[in-house]
Amino acid sequence: MNNNSNALIYCNNASNPGYSDTVNCYNRSCVCFPPCSIPTPSIYKPYMEYQVAVPINLTKSLEGKYFVGYADELLFGKGTSAWARLFNPLDSGVNLHVTVWTVSDVSKSSFRAQIWFNTEPPETPQESTLVTPANLAICPLPRPKIRLQYAINVSGNPIGGIKAFVRRGQPETTIVDDEQGKFIFSPGGSFLIFLSNPESPDIATSGRIAFGWWEEPICNNS
Repeated sequence: MNNNSNALIYCNNASNPGYSDTVNCYNRSCVCFPPCSIPTPSIYKPYMEYQVAVPINLTKSLEGKYFVGYADELLFGKGTSAWARLFNPLDSGVNLHVTVWTVSDVSKSSFRAQIWFNTEPPETPQESTLVTPANLAICPLPRPKIRLQYAINVSGNPIGGIKAFVRRGQPETTIVDDEQGKFIFSPGGSFLIFLSNPESPDIATSGRIAFGWWEEPICNNS
């Protein structure tokens, strides 16, 4: 800095965080910033125009249509299976778009995950309460029409429907698929994951199944 300079500059005293003023900083222990002639940017009136491609999942969350949830402690093994599904009730008035699903926390054995569409699973389903909207800034919070259901230690296999594909996993691994909403189910339909461990039939274990989905209202143009 020029010793003869009388310019006033903004300073922030490094030894005193509370110090902030427009003073001459010569011989002071401070961090100095020269005055700036550029106007202060405004978050309300940006100087640049933006064009943004918004991901579909973010769009649906902003609209209050995106939900996440899971079924925990899904016990199976020793000749039994477990399942969890997203079920679209007949009177829901929405189409179900499956976005993402995961199978995790299977710690004691290898496992098989069968993915079924619109099937009738064994045993009476239980309702999971571990469901939330993704957008918590909306008031009041949106409530899902889709039901997250599950059953544990079941005997038998799903009846009818379509076994779409099968995935296999090892202990302590997570299976995850991002479907990006391409699996679509009308009222009465369902997306089900069926867990078993046929390669380790003598081991009892458990797992967790989680889902992300959005709900699109069905328009009646008649």
